[in-house]
Amino acid sequence: MGGFGMVYKGVLPSSNKQVAVKRVSHKSKQGMREFIAEIVSLGRLRHRNLVQLLGYCRRKGELLLVYDFMPNGSLDKLLFDQNEKILNWHQRFRIIKGVASGLLYLHEEWEQVVLHRDIKASNVLLDSEFNGRLGDFGLARLYDHGTNPQTTHVVGTLGYIAPELTRTGKVTTSTDVFAFGAFMLEVACGKRPTSLRGSPEELILVDWVLQYWKSGEIVEARDARLGNDYVKKEMELVLKLGLLCSHPMAAARPIIRQVMQFLDGDCPLPELPSSGWNEMVASAVGEKMESFHPNSSNMMECPFLSSTSTVVAESLLSGGR
Repeated sequence: MGGFGMVYKGVLPSSNKQVAVKRVSHKSKQGMREFIAEIVSLGRLRHRNLVQLLGYCRRKGELLLVYDFMPNGSLDKLLFDQNEKILNWHQRFRIIKGVASGLLYLHEEWEQVVLHRDIKASNVLLDSEFNGRLGDFGLARLYDHGTNPQTTHVVGTLGYIAPELTRTGKVTTSTDVFAFGAFMLEVACGKRPTSLRGSPEELILVDWVLQYWKSGEIVEARDARLGNDYVKKEMELVLKLGLLCSHPMAAARPIIRQVMQFLDGDCPLPELPSSGWNEMVASAVGEKMESFHPNSSNMMECPFLSSTSTVVAESLLSGGR
């Protein structure tokens, strides 16, 4: 099952190439809008960490999208289906970095800014080598670089929706970063961003990880199925960065290029005196992380260490007491 339609496995007769075919209901006006959005956006995008749209057609009232076939299915299935093989930490970290790279392309490197608006594990597909590819662009919005997107109705999935979006209805690159933060925590912890199944399972993942950060034992929030088979430095990086990207104040979140720099090790996380979550929210008011321009000459510098918003990052990334 895909967003707003069923997905089938198929074969192209001309080449015997395996493909995935998404069939969107012709009875749904919402489905029609999603179909058009996906064609316009995904059809012209080219990146190794995005699911490639091969073609499309509308015939006899049916809407069909044809994609590269991803033999290892969705990340969601491998994370949460107990009958599936457990992904090791090396695979998970590579998937996180891959999706971040794809998101950087969408936000900064393509001819327009593409807001995905539905980043989550079920929309990340895995190729034959378990590389993560972001797919399902049915909710995507495009706008020109240097302009502001218009307000819209709130869409997305509970647990990945930035809090300011429910107040303003304005999607931005920062709302995508919020969802990516929830995604990072989801992959590292093996838990969904929200669980509504009742006590003792009910939890808000970001709050749960935050408690481990406050106790100075953030790596204990990792997926228990990993045991001790993980790289502590990488796990700590992903969990802290996931919290920062999930910050309730948009101004405190990094842009995706900064996230990529941290994940690549080009910019180390500062180890500074810690502060509480409430203090972080207060510190974030009036601060702006997006003053860092992706085309500036200092693109590869560490923006957290020189930005006027340093206090915001310091307050969160200083865990590990």
